[in-house]
Amino acid sequence: MTATWGSTFFLIKDLTDRISALDFLAVRFPIATVALFLMFPRAVGRLSPESWRQATVLGCLYAGAQVLQTIGLAHTAASVSGFITGLYVVLTPILAAVLLRTRIGGLTWLAVALALAGIGVLTLQPAGVVFGYGESLTLVAALVYALHIVGLGAWSTPGEAMGMSIVQLGVISVVCFVGAVPNGIELPDNGRDWASILYMAVFAAALAMAGQTWAQAHLPPTRTAIIMSMEPVFAAFFAVLAGGEDLTTRLVSGGLMVLAAMLIVELLPRRRIEAEVTHIAV
Repeated sequence: MTATWGSTFFLIKDLTDRISALDFLAVRFPIATVALFLMFPRAVGRLSPESWRQATVLGCLYAGAQVLQTIGLAHTAASVSGFITGLYVVLTPILAAVLLRTRIGGLTWLAVALALAGIGVLTLQPAGVVFGYGESLTLVAALVYALHIVGLGAWSTPGEAMGMSIVQLGVISVVCFVGAVPNGIELPDNGRDWASILYMAVFAAALAMAGQTWAQAHLPPTRTAIIMSMEPVFAAFFAVLAGGEDLTTRLVSGGLMVLAAMLIVELLPRRRIEAEVTHIAV
């Protein structure tokens, strides 16, 4: 899933040079909704009224994050967008602590400081720190993604995962369609762009949403987020490999700092617990 998401950054960057972000989303997510519904046609009928409401809220959150991220990506590099988006890994435990009233440890604050420093390195230019329109929108998108992860972790169940995924995709489709209609929806005019949209609709939207919803019925939000921390790494990898971006020292250094922040959130506390368990067992 994370590799699939990471592979879309340079594709979206390329696609939004020719059609608007809202037009792209208004085409992508209806295709994704239909594709997943055809795979699991009875799943929606098994949802309870409460699950319908929860999936609707989650769909609105995800739609907002997608719109902000996609518009932001049109104004920043794919690699930088990937790393800033990945900050949801740090924001998730913080939001979980606030919303679920769990304690925020010192390591989490360390991760936040390291992640912010990494963003500074990523956006540092000869003229100074450049944190412009695209980067700001992407940071807000990361916050909304974190809210979605926390909510999905609290509400998703294995038996209703596919149904909730379809409803979420349907809500995202409606939000994006309503946003795009006033200015008219411009469709791609070549097979290459349609191939990109179909790939992102079926694999990076329909199947990825289903996979995330099912997985979060089994994993807590923070563990989910740390697994998803590979997304910005894959985003940079594909941006350099296939998107034509240069592999610079700034990109590597800032990216490693953000990735280190993501790993600190989960791996160090887990090692401490494992060490304590081993000590008790001995």
